[in-house]
Amino acid sequence: MGEIDLYASLKNYFGFTQFKGLQEEVISSIIQDKNTFVIMPTGGGKSLCYQLPALIKEGTAIVVSPLIALMKNQVDALRAHSAKEGIAHVLNSSLNKTEVKQVKSDIRDGVTKLLYVAPESLTKEENVEFLKSVIISFVAIDEAHCISEWGHDFRPEYRNLRKIIERIGDNIPIIGLTATATPKVQEDILKNLGIQDANTFKASFNRPNLYYEIRPKTKNVDSDITRFVKQNEGKSGIIYCLSRKRVEELAQTLQVNGIKAVPYHAGLDAKTRVKHQDMFLMEDADVVVATIAFGMGIDKPDVRFVIHNDIPKSIESYYQETGRAGRDGGEGHCLAFYSYKDIEKLEKFMSGKPVAEQEIGHALLQEVVAFAETSMSRRKFILHYFGEEFDNETGDGGDMDDNMRHPKKKHEAQEEVSTLLSVIEKTNQQYKSKEVVNVLVGNVNALIKSHRTDTQDFFGIGNDESAEYWMALLRQVLVAGYLKKDIETYGVIKLTESGEEYLSNPVSFMMTEDHSFKEANDDSIITQQKGGGAAADEKLFSLLKAERKKVADSLSLPPFVIFQDPSLEDMALKYPVNMEELSNVHGVGEGKAKKYGTSFVELIANYVEENEIVRPDDFVVKSTGTNSALKLYIIQNVDRKLSLNDIANAKGLDMPDFIKEMEAIVYSGTKLNIDYWIDEILDEDQQEELHDYFLEAETDKIDEAMEEFDGDYDDEELRLFRIKFISEVAN
Repeated sequence: MGEIDLYASLKNYFGFTQFKGLQEEVISSIIQDKNTFVIMPTGGGKSLCYQLPALIKEGTAIVVSPLIALMKNQVDALRAHSAKEGIAHVLNSSLNKTEVKQVKSDIRDGVTKLLYVAPESLTKEENVEFLKSVIISFVAIDEAHCISEWGHDFRPEYRNLRKIIERIGDNIPIIGLTATATPKVQEDILKNLGIQDANTFKASFNRPNLYYEIRPKTKNVDSDITRFVKQNEGKSGIIYCLSRKRVEELAQTLQVNGIKAVPYHAGLDAKTRVKHQDMFLMEDADVVVATIAFGMGIDKPDVRFVIHNDIPKSIESYYQETGRAGRDGGEGHCLAFYSYKDIEKLEKFMSGKPVAEQEIGHALLQEVVAFAETSMSRRKFILHYFGEEFDNETGDGGDMDDNMRHPKKKHEAQEEVSTLLSVIEKTNQQYKSKEVVNVLVGNVNALIKSHRTDTQDFFGIGNDESAEYWMALLRQVLVAGYLKKDIETYGVIKLTESGEEYLSNPVSFMMTEDHSFKEANDDSIITQQKGGGAAADEKLFSLLKAERKKVADSLSLPPFVIFQDPSLEDMALKYPVNMEELSNVHGVGEGKAKKYGTSFVELIANYVEENEIVRPDDFVVKSTGTNSALKLYIIQNVDRKLSLNDIANAKGLDMPDFIKEMEAIVYSGTKLNIDYWIDEILDEDQQEELHDYFLEAETDKIDEAMEEFDGDYDDEELRLFRIKFISEVAN
């Protein structure tokens, strides 16, 4: 087939005059009936590689694809280019008998050039028998990484494809296509399809127009995402979440903040999914909040940002999902929110799976941790993962990530690494990460005591550094390959060969200082990395503390009753200048804003004016009130004096979480009368003692109360009484 024919066919069938990248070479290989393997990133024009040869060659090409939505899109697009409706067909379980008959008739008559099938449909005996009786030009296996257990989207039914193709006919050329494959996965695909002799074409995985950024995932992630989307108003974006529940919550939050957002996940009915997908494609919605069920085969060229609310399970998933941004060559911002807690959650999900599967899952996750925490070029990291060299001094897009724009500080940690490895060796490699860190900082617990580890001379050897520091170092040492988590013993940390070598021959180890992504907790507002938000204004914070003391003294109340520290820190971060803004501050709410807020709002307004502070005009991120139904339920049932255990059980909450919900209610200014419950658990003298304590206390911290009463009360009793106290005194 001559070159002119190919260009004429391209113009004739698709209206293009030029091939993109490796397309021409791939098509030539397929036309010559060669087994062909194509590794081409998302948006590189993979589908044309098999569509054009199928239209040119005699017979029907079978295209195996795992996704019905993707097949439908491609069939519609091919029909739009052709006068014949039957040029392309789908053969899957969604067709009725009449439709199946039509498909087979069009194939027999030579009308159908491309037949899209799911692997399950191809295994059906009646389909195999039918396909034996017609001319098959070749079999193209799209998303070929589904064959490999090491791929991010393994499908067991893909493993039998080679056998089925052999049953359909002899020497049918096989074309494997994938948008994401590490060297390990590539090897797996070729071996499983039996096409080690294939002509392999690998396009560069570099997408120079994409900017990669990781931010710490804090409790304010809804606000962070809403602000980012507002700053990119009118632009198209996809936000990925791991759970359907989170998709719904986040889509609602964006909607109440005036953003045209729609949810998309497998739990929605087909009609709604199609409607939401079309709204996004037709620009009636700017943002789609989705699980990974969305986006495969969605060819919207002008997606300007992809946000990961939860970090993905593998680099392949991350690459494929971020690859949906900037397909037109324009800007594409890829922002992921990372917290090590999410990784631990994903590890827990794996614990019920077979050990081999867990091992693969953990190895893939470890790469994600390395990517999030690395201080090297993120682009270099990704390309290296896919077996491609990249020099970010000279390479295209070399400075397009947060690490390159804001280089991180490093320090030499050779000594600490040696200490860490020797402690693991001396404790007979029998502890998980947490225990290893406890041994280093000198924290005793039952397990450590039972092994008598606390009597060893190395116990507490690292107590000049914090537990967070050692945990961050341990993770970086895991990533560097000196340690491994033993899957079969549920995450016990073991030395690798390189780790043992390091002990006898330590080398330089540069630890990244500011990528421990410490999570914001109830008692602190986190200072995020550059470009990832801001820290509280310290000068304003101290003025607010002084104001709180003044108000508290005038009412003869402890300061924490007025506003807790995290609320003041949030005020010093957001500068609320009216009551509506103040009631959106962490832990305030409408009731408390009205009761105590006037002087705080005036103070902040004056401070903003005097210091010429530019406030983010969109800082008030309205909450959807998704928790308001739960809050209302709690308030109503406490009013009815129902057992707290029963209320918690009815909502599937354990007691600590239920108490947390009640705390949120009273701290934001709503009364909750739990006297009936307190009277059951504490006598009059105890209640008086606790009331006097909280009235005099500088802080309402429970650990300080525990210390004061030296074990007389447990955590639950103290927290419940604190709810009664705040409810009576503050509200």
